[in-house]
Amino acid sequence: MKPLRHVLSACLALVAAASAHAGDHPDWTQSHKPFHIYGDTYYVGTQGLSAILIGSSQGLVLIDGTLPQNAAQVEANIKALGFQLHDVKLILNTHAHFDHAGAIAAIARDSGARVAASEAGAKEMMLGGHDPEDPQFGEASEYPRVAHVDTIPDGGVARVGNVEVTAHYTPGHTPGSTTWTWQSCEAGRCLHMAYADSLSALTADGSDYRYSDPAYPERVENYRHGIAVIAALPCDILMTPHPGASDLLERVARRDAAGKPDPLIDAGACRAYAAEGTRMLDAKLAKERAGQKAAP
Repeated sequence: MKPLRHVLSACLALVAAASAHAGDHPDWTQSHKPFHIYGDTYYVGTQGLSAILIGSSQGLVLIDGTLPQNAAQVEANIKALGFQLHDVKLILNTHAHFDHAGAIAAIARDSGARVAASEAGAKEMMLGGHDPEDPQFGEASEYPRVAHVDTIPDGGVARVGNVEVTAHYTPGHTPGSTTWTWQSCEAGRCLHMAYADSLSALTADGSDYRYSDPAYPERVENYRHGIAVIAALPCDILMTPHPGASDLLERVARRDAAGKPDPLIDAGACRAYAAEGTRMLDAKLAKERAGQKAAP
C-alpha cells in the first residue's frame, strides 16, 4: 500500500493538471448561485459546467461533479439549497472526462453516496480518465479515480426513493457517454427532464483516433444511433453538461425576468440539440476525410 503522503501528492498533481487545462475556460471554475429548475430538479454547478441535483423521498441524486477543484463549490451549492451533504445517496455521470467526473471521487467520499454509470463510463472513472479508447485520450486531463462504480445498463433505471432516472447510452463523445431522463412534478404538472450528454465530435491533437476509420465502422454507427436516441426522447426541459450547449443559464435568466411562459420548457429542444450534433459529426467526418486525401 502506498503511503498516504504519496496518494495525496498524486491527487494534488491531478488537480493541478486539471486546473492548467481549465485555465482556457475560466467559466468552468466561476461560481454560480444554485437554482431551482423544475419540481425537485436543481442546478448546483458552475457558470460553465453543469451539475444537476434531483430530490426524492429518500435522498438526493447528483448527476456530474464538474472539475476536481470544484468539489467544495458543488457541495456548498447543495447545502445552500437547504440540503445536507449526506442526503446525496447516488452520483451519476454523463461522461467520464475530468470536467464532468473530476470531482466525483471527493463528493462521493464526503457524502457517502454510491456512484454509478454506464459500463464504459464506470471503467473510465475507475481509471481516473486514463482510457486509451477515449477519442481525447492523451489530451483530456486525468483526475482522482473513483474506487468503485456500479454499472447501469442501457435502458436501466437508477432509483432513489420515488425518483427513477433512466440511462440512455449515447456513445460518441466518449465510449461511455450517457443521457439521463426522469420526471419532475410541480403544482400537479409532471414534465420530462432530459440531461443529454455532449455531442461534440472531438479528438486529441495528434491522435490516430478517427471517427471515420473504416476499421471501426461502429464509431460512426454508434454515434448516429446515440444522436437518434436523444432526438426521440420525451423532452420538456433539456439540460447539458456544458450549460451553454443548451442555453440553460440564458433561458433561466429570461424566465426570471419575464415570468410565464417558462422559456425552459421546449418540447423540441432535444430534437434541435440532436440536429446540431449531426451537423458537428458530419463536419468532423468531412474534415477527417479531407485530411486523409491531402496526406501523401
